[in-house]
Amino acid sequence: MSQKFQELIESERPVLIDFFATWCQPCKVQSSVLTTVKEKIGEGARIVKIDIDQYPAIASQYGVRGVPTLAVFKRGELLYKESGVHDVNRLTQLLEQYI
Repeated sequence: MSQKFQELIESERPVLIDFFATWCQPCKVQSSVLTTVKEKIGEGARIVKIDIDQYPAIASQYGVRGVPTLAVFKRGELLYKESGVHDVNRLTQLLEQYI
């Protein structure tokens, strides 16, 4: 997964990574928000979910201490990272500034 993850974040298109856990209630809320964000931004950015229990090395590499944590990458550069549930408008605006 590490090599694949590296290729993913090297994209010219912004990539929003949702670090989540299946047991996390706020993560379920964030997931439905991300569905709406995807509808709004279309192909402008990718949204990828990473389960921290399945890929603890990646979560650790990027300092994920709580879930949900959202991170935005473009061309391999970490442009944004913050924990907590984000709303649709905030995420849409965030991604649009990197598209």
